[in-house]
Amino acid sequence: MVGPLQAQELHLAYLEQAPIQFHNQIQPHGVLLVLSEPDLKIVQVTNNTLAVFGITPENVLQKALDELIDPFQVERIRAGLVDSSLELINPIKIWTKNRQKGDDYFVFDGVFHRSADGFLILELEPALSQESIPFLSFYHLARASINQLEANSSLQDFCQTIVQEVRQVTGFDRVMLYKFDHDGHGVVLAEEKLDHLEPYLGLHYPESDIPKAARKLFASNWIRIIPDTHAEAIALVPAQNPETQRSLDLTFSILRSASPCHIEYLHNMGVGASLTISLMKDQKLWGLIACHHQSPKYVSYELRKACEFLGRLIFAEISAREETADHDYRMKLTYVQSALVDYMSQEENFVDGLVKHNPNLLDLAGAQGAAVCFGSNCTLVGETPKEEDLNFLLQWLRQQVQEEVFYTNSLSELYPDAERFKNVASGLLAIPISQRNYVLWFRPEVIQTVNWGGDPNQPFAATQTEGTVHLSPRKSFDLWKETVRLTSLPWHSVEVNAALELRKAIINIVLRQADELAQLAQDLERSNAELKKFAYVASHDLQEPLNQVANYMQLLELRYNDKLDENAKEFIGFAVEGVSLMQTLIDDVLAYSKVDIQGVEFELTEVETALDRALANVRGRIAASNAVITQDPLPTVMADSTQLMQLFQNLVGNAIKFRSQNPPEIHIGAQRLEDAWLFSVKDNGIGLDPRFSDRIFVIFQRLHTRDEYAGTGMGLAICKKIVECHRGRIWVESQLGQGATFYFTIPVGGRDRERRSGRKVQNHLFGRGQQS
Repeated sequence: MVGPLQAQELHLAYLEQAPIQFHNQIQPHGVLLVLSEPDLKIVQVTNNTLAVFGITPENVLQKALDELIDPFQVERIRAGLVDSSLELINPIKIWTKNRQKGDDYFVFDGVFHRSADGFLILELEPALSQESIPFLSFYHLARASINQLEANSSLQDFCQTIVQEVRQVTGFDRVMLYKFDHDGHGVVLAEEKLDHLEPYLGLHYPESDIPKAARKLFASNWIRIIPDTHAEAIALVPAQNPETQRSLDLTFSILRSASPCHIEYLHNMGVGASLTISLMKDQKLWGLIACHHQSPKYVSYELRKACEFLGRLIFAEISAREETADHDYRMKLTYVQSALVDYMSQEENFVDGLVKHNPNLLDLAGAQGAAVCFGSNCTLVGETPKEEDLNFLLQWLRQQVQEEVFYTNSLSELYPDAERFKNVASGLLAIPISQRNYVLWFRPEVIQTVNWGGDPNQPFAATQTEGTVHLSPRKSFDLWKETVRLTSLPWHSVEVNAALELRKAIINIVLRQADELAQLAQDLERSNAELKKFAYVASHDLQEPLNQVANYMQLLELRYNDKLDENAKEFIGFAVEGVSLMQTLIDDVLAYSKVDIQGVEFELTEVETALDRALANVRGRIAASNAVITQDPLPTVMADSTQLMQLFQNLVGNAIKFRSQNPPEIHIGAQRLEDAWLFSVKDNGIGLDPRFSDRIFVIFQRLHTRDEYAGTGMGLAICKKIVECHRGRIWVESQLGQGATFYFTIPVGGRDRERRSGRKVQNHLFGRGQQS
């Protein structure tokens, strides 16, 4: 069972979509005939032919038009119908007589149009005068209006000129110019009325006052008259077209009866007659000229068309002025856009081109804040939400928005969490550059007071009778003030279009940079391959002469031992040691060059197994130093097992080498982060000065002499290369005399996952800014 509230919602939904063009009734001041072509046979007719022609509808149906109207006039009509445009014959004067009232003739304005079903529709309205409106009189009226427009400059003055001229021509009690706002509601921009009538100037009216179905008809049929709001409607006979078995589409009808809801609305406003003229811009309904009279009032077809022409003529001037203002602003934004594209092309990072120059990103959309979010980094300019709020907003956009552009001047209506940062971002304009990357503009809240003609929250009055809910238009149009919060100034179409054009430019630049990076990567890959080949060949070729030097030096010592003094023997020892060191360096260079991501297939690797292999390789040093090694439970990761083993071997070996006077205590830790595993190797050794935390990972860099600690300075450089090949990061935290902790990350999913910033992980865990 449907409750009262649900019934009200259903009724409102019906009013929004009601097919009022299929109402099958007309106003009683005219006659409507549905004709088939080319024989002009009467298929349907309104149920008032007896009063007009003295013939019942049943006797009119299926007759040819020339049996109802003088054949000579029908021939004129046939000749006019040959032209493709019916506007050339509308209106046509038609004389006929009532067969029950003698030979008196009645004159009608005949207006033709064709229905969507292909039937010819003839509508007859009484002609108040057989004379057409003198052309020169209308010309002078239009010329006077244009002269007034040329003397004025503001939109308010233009609109006021329109309502003054239309009221002067028609004599209606009230004439208003009503503009539709971006959200569907309307506002009265200009009004000319009798002095004693309540003013509506400046009042806003909710979207439900003119539902979407009614607006669609206004956009199709640009002039509409209701001469008597209390008149009884006349039905079509038969109700459905006998040839199509469907209701007649009266979209273009000038006689179509208004919906009962609209009639009740007019009665509540005290309106006895109305005339409405549509104002179109870019094939969309921009607004209406609404004429109201307190008593019934008929306006002839020709005078209505004259008013329509006058309104369109003057409105064209308004549109031209608006276009000029839009053009000037568009040209300004085009200049800003062009400058931004130049800046982006010149900067190494295109984001810098958007924010570091003047004009910048803010100028493109008249915003107070903007953000360029690429990957995990957001570059902010102006007044913006906090980074945490921005991250949640981006998540919402990625889930909810699929279009090339998104904009709203009331973000909190769609995203309630936006109320927290309303002071900087009640309005949002966003363009996606890819699925995860966005450019955003923000506008702050602007608190406004809006004057409504009645409570906009109560557009209908609901009454319930025997369980049935009936909705009727509100009866009160008294001034109702509303304070509007959580909204910004609206985004103009030129600003939205400028953002779309910038999106295209950014995508082109990103794609171009991607191509350049791909070419650079290809060049680097070829260069690295050549360098590795050179390193291997060079080191292999160096081994033989080094071996010769060592062998001959030892042979020299053996053969001439008796003839050599202590200094000579010492010098030979130095030479042999130098050769040994050179061979070790060559081996390390070879090991470093072999650490590479190319050709390595990552696989599920148990970290504990790799660690056990590493500890086995250094078990002699562990035993000699009495080292104690502990560990956390270790995970399984996507990695190369040999490289992972080498990584732990070098880090544990370093911890043993750089021990203090106490036996080494080494702990291997593991912690799961959001998208990576964080590993640590912590010792109680001599530590190092934080100033050198970057230097120790550079190839051949040492902090101690070889007399103090043996080695080539390649171990940590190899560790760094292994970690980077796994798309991770390595760094150290240490103080002199307090041991050292080496950290490295391996992303979940190995090298196929996007590389994350080790600095971010480091700061998150330890709240420090040290970097490797």
